[in-house]
Amino acid sequence: MFLPINKEEMLERGWHYVDFVYVSGDAYVDHPSFGAAIITRVLENAGYKVGFISQPDWKNADSVKVFGKPRYGFFVSSGNIDSMVAHYTVAKKPRSEDLYSPGGKAGKRPDRAVEVYCKLIREAYGEIPIVIGGLEASLRRFAHYDYWADEVRPSILVSSGADILSFGMGEKQTVAIADALSHGNKKDVIRGIKGICYLCPASETPYSGVECPSFENVLNNKREYAIAARIQQDEQDFFRGRPVKQKHGKMMLVQNVPMEPLTSEELDKVYELPYMRTWHPSYKSVGGVPAIEEVEFSITHNRGCFGGCNFCSIAFHQGRFISSRSKESILKEAELLTTL
Repeated sequence: MFLPINKEEMLERGWHYVDFVYVSGDAYVDHPSFGAAIITRVLENAGYKVGFISQPDWKNADSVKVFGKPRYGFFVSSGNIDSMVAHYTVAKKPRSEDLYSPGGKAGKRPDRAVEVYCKLIREAYGEIPIVIGGLEASLRRFAHYDYWADEVRPSILVSSGADILSFGMGEKQTVAIADALSHGNKKDVIRGIKGICYLCPASETPYSGVECPSFENVLNNKREYAIAARIQQDEQDFFRGRPVKQKHGKMMLVQNVPMEPLTSEELDKVYELPYMRTWHPSYKSVGGVPAIEEVEFSITHNRGCFGGCNFCSIAFHQGRFISSRSKESILKEAELLTTL
């Protein structure tokens, strides 16, 4: 059964509210190759009522009011890939199609979707908790060079106005954040969760960790940018990584130590959740979502990369530690695929 995508489907389940709303820049595909599917199923498995809003109209705040105000907050991602990559080629030419949108139609999400969606939620609900994650947020967590604008931009936490950034694969910290919010815990409790970034006044900066050159410094000096990037990469290690801090004006961006990767047993449980393994039936009239074609019968075996190649972001997102599923879980999924 798919998660509800509107109030009618929510009421059909006998729900009168949702605990969290997940907003995605992709069409709704409930398949474990899609990060949004994993995170929402993990939240559901933890006992939360989750509503899914796919590709809201970014020009209308009512588009994020589909379920009414959620009890605890919003989770936001641009989808499986960066929204700028979804929109433009490496030559900065607009793409003619978007494989993660219904029917492959381009133009269903805005540029820099995470930032736009967060501002839309703020317009609709004010200071409700907003948690951002996925590739677009995870890889823009520090001051970063933006290829599309050809400039150094601040952390996406600054530009989006979100409260918390979940970096990396996210399952463990997502549940920890949800539990903290549902219990009404104050910000200092949430700030202790591994695998997250947050902003705080410089006067509240934690003493532990290492500080990299500030946004202002990396903006104006390439050498300072290189130093910051090296520190950030060196500390992307759950064994020995330290908190990393980077000043943005009067605010301090704090990255906590990375969350431990899932064990084989935990990975097995994640991939054995009750995914529908296809796109939402509301897309049938336009032929579904093309992105699923390459992965529909794929099986994820492991995560992480020890290589850390300059041309790739896997190590910075998933970490260098390799974790893998059990043979039994792989065979079980393979057998399941033969019944679809």
